Order: sequence, then structure tokens, then C-alpha cells
Amino acid sequence: MEERIYNFSAGPATLPLPALEAARKDLLNYQGIGMSVLEIRHRSQVFAEIIEKAQANLRHLLNVPDHYQILFFQGGASLQFSMVAMNFLRGSGKSADYILTGSWGNKAIKEAKKEGTVRVVWDGKEGNYHRIPEPSELDFYPDAAYVHATPNETIQGVEFSSPPDTGDVPLVCDMSSDFLSCPIDVEKYGIIYAGAQKNAGPAGVTLVILREDLLDRIPENLPSLLDYRTMVKGKSLYNTPPVFAIYFVMLVTRWLRDEIGGLEKMAVLNEGKAKTLYDVIDSSDGFYRGHAEPGSRSNMNVTWRLPSENLEKEFVRRAKEKGLDGLKGHRSVGGIRASIYNAMPVSGVESLREFMLEFRSENGS
Repeated sequence: MEERIYNFSAGPATLPLPALEAARKDLLNYQGIGMSVLEIRHRSQVFAEIIEKAQANLRHLLNVPDHYQILFFQGGASLQFSMVAMNFLRGSGKSADYILTGSWGNKAIKEAKKEGTVRVVWDGKEGNYHRIPEPSELDFYPDAAYVHATPNETIQGVEFSSPPDTGDVPLVCDMSSDFLSCPIDVEKYGIIYAGAQKNAGPAGVTLVILREDLLDRIPENLPSLLDYRTMVKGKSLYNTPPVFAIYFVMLVTRWLRDEIGGLEKMAVLNEGKAKTLYDVIDSSDGFYRGHAEPGSRSNMNVTWRLPSENLEKEFVRRAKEKGLDGLKGHRSVGGIRASIYNAMPVSGVESLREFMLEFRSENGS
């Protein structure tokens, strides 16, 4: 096997090696059927078994109750920004509450405003989204159509430690960046959606977990593909789904279930990886400066600055030479970002830690 580097990109991101190896085996001849997994018909019994296994794995890992639907979409989380508002805000006569903790929440708000009234109940813009709000700072409207939050902001590197309490108002969350990274109580949410390309699979498929009673709130005359009821009725097969991407979700969730041992164990690994990097930042005497406040730090996306932009550029260049790729921070925050999703091995984080110590030793005052 050719040597692989450590990919710290925010997404598409590192995939589990066992899943990649299984896909390589199935690429030419899936399970002995004589054709590639890329070629199978989406209405065949072969694919029916694949999508059912993916759903069963997700239901097992997250302990998803029977009254929640698990659906597969295309269009990424960006399409869900619009779909959520079209299905549950349009024509409702209500407003929707949004918690704004970073760039992706801001994009969700822009799309929702096209469908109805949006109330931003908290906005972290003043501090360039370096923290999440305290519960006391959130005042939800009791008759809101829903509350929307982004539990983990990929760009800023802030993360909720627990979901906000929205009472009887459905909580809708874009979990693209922390989906399957730790256990959650699904019943605290009305809708969970997540682009797969961080923790669940390759780019091209979006996962939606939706509480069934919310389907009764959807207005009539929505475009068929933008109506959640269509996908529920069609079992995610109304149109041709992203067959290969769903197959890969099945492989990744199988890896989480069988080789990692579940989300409780995955969470311990993720917390340890994040602590390794935050410890270097906190002990660097200001050479590395974390963007997120300690109480709001993400276990998925570690963001920090160096004393100058020139040093940041040199850090990224030198890191790439050492096989540590994808570390350049987003332009809105700058600096460095290490995305350490589920499939990033501990060895990769340890290699980055050693490089950080070395770089500070060579360039610190």
C-alpha cells in the first residue's frame, strides 16, 4: 500500500482505513454479484440490503427511537438550510428562533429568511464567534416554529457541550461536524441533519433524522424533492440516491459499531485527541493562541493562531512537508485549523503535537 499522509482537512475528511479497504475490494465486484458497487441498481434487492444496513447501524449507534425516520438526501447541509424552513416555517404563521454561533449558522439564517420570519436569539459575532452562549442568555419564543442550532461550528471551532433546552419547541440541529462523534439523546431533537463528509462517509449524501409527528406540519404544494414526506414515503428512493455514498455510510457505521465499539468509546478517543492538542496550545506561553474559549472548545475542529501570519504560513508549509496536510485555517478566522474527526488516528494527532512542539522550539522567543 502506498504511504498515506495525515489529512486534517475540514471536509471531505479522513475516512476509516478498514472502510476504504472494504470499498476497494467491492469496487470491481460487489459481494460476488459480478458488478461494481458503483453500478448496482438503486431499486435492486442488493441495494435495498445496503441502505437497510446503513439505517440499522445508525439506529443502533444512536439508539434512534422507532418514531424517528432516518433519511438520505443529496445537496449537503446547505440544502437542508432551505428545506427545514420550507417545510416548517413557510406558511406556519410563526417565527423561527436561530442560535448564531458561527459561519454555518449564519448561512442557515439567510436561507430561512427567504421562507418566513427569523429571530436570532443569540449572536456571537462581537467576539468573532469564539464561544457558545450560556443557557441564561437564551430566551426562546414558546410558540416558535422551531429552534435551530449548529452544535459544532467547523470554521470557528466552538461546540455545545449539551443541546439547548427548548421545551416543547422542536430543536433542529445541523450536526454535520460532530455527527456520530459521541452519544446523543435523539429524543431531545425534532430534526437532526448532517453532511456525511466529516464523520459518516464521503461527500454526496446527507443524513436526516426526523421525528414523525412533525410531518403533519408540512404545508402543501412544496416541490416533491423538497418535501420530507416524499422521501419518507419513498424510503429515500423517490429519485436515484447517491448509491456509493450510502454504501460507504454503511461501511463507516459498521466500523464504528464493530471495531470502535460504539459512540461511547468513540467519544473517549475524540476527547483524548482534542486534549492532546489543546494541552500544547495552553502550555505554549502564548505562542499558540486558541480561538475558542476553553469552555466552548470543539473536539472536532481545533483552531488557533500564531504570533504572525508569516509564521502561520510557514507552519502550514512545514507541516505539509511532514505529511500533515489541510491545516490552513478558514479565511474568516485565519491561523491554523486541525480537524480531528472520528477517523483521524491517534498517531496523526500525536505527530501534529510533536511538530507543534518542534515549531515552537525553533520559532518561539
